[in-house]
Amino acid sequence: MRSNINLKELIDPAKLPQHVAIIMDGNGRWAKKQGLSRIYGHQKGADAVRNVTEACAELSIPYLTLYAFSTENWNRPKEEIDALMNLLVETINKELPTLQKNNIKLNAIGNLRQLPEHAYQKLLQTIESTQYNTHLTLTIALSYSSHWEITEMVRSIAHKIKFGEILPENIDQKLIEQNLNTYPIPFPDLLIRTSGEHRISNFLLYQLAYTELYFTETLWPDYSKDDFYKAIIDYQKRERRFGKISEQIQSNQNEK
Repeated sequence: MRSNINLKELIDPAKLPQHVAIIMDGNGRWAKKQGLSRIYGHQKGADAVRNVTEACAELSIPYLTLYAFSTENWNRPKEEIDALMNLLVETINKELPTLQKNNIKLNAIGNLRQLPEHAYQKLLQTIESTQYNTHLTLTIALSYSSHWEITEMVRSIAHKIKFGEILPENIDQKLIEQNLNTYPIPFPDLLIRTSGEHRISNFLLYQLAYTELYFTETLWPDYSKDDFYKAIIDYQKRERRFGKISEQIQSNQNEK
């Protein structure tokens, strides 16, 4: 039985996360429950992407990052990978007018050169055509893993040391962050994972150090705006201390 409560009205616009990251999980299990192919589950998952993107835009949350395809996913059956890459191109073609209409900038992180050429080129074209949009930055993680990203970061810094651009003693937290694949996007305030799994799954390991984690049993194709609002409401009930004590946080808030 559906509730008549308008969850969106319960959200405090002064306490919104600036960046929400989502591990979109459960497409295959959703399809299996329906007696359908895994590919159909992925197709339905695209509707949930639209729901969450619209919800972020309506709330004026400036950054949304979606874990769409990991480096480990290349080990899946070839027919599923091919279908996913074709779905990526189809979805980009279909959603480009909506991205432009809603002032949404598309971004991508990961080892993008591993993508099939047609998918890679379509992705780059859409990124370029939306680069000046400012309301929301939608980042898609494709062929991404934190192990890959951290390896690339170390390699990049080592290269700069080799050619005398920096000294080893110049390596600090700021330099590391500047060489991550996500730079200059701010670190996520909230991570959502669907389908009942309680794992990070090699996603944004460095960036999630102080991120609030939210897990839900809902399978990704069923994920609605109301589900997203529930996660935001839960986030707003939490006290983010970043190593401090509650009294310090309250004192800082009173001084503002």
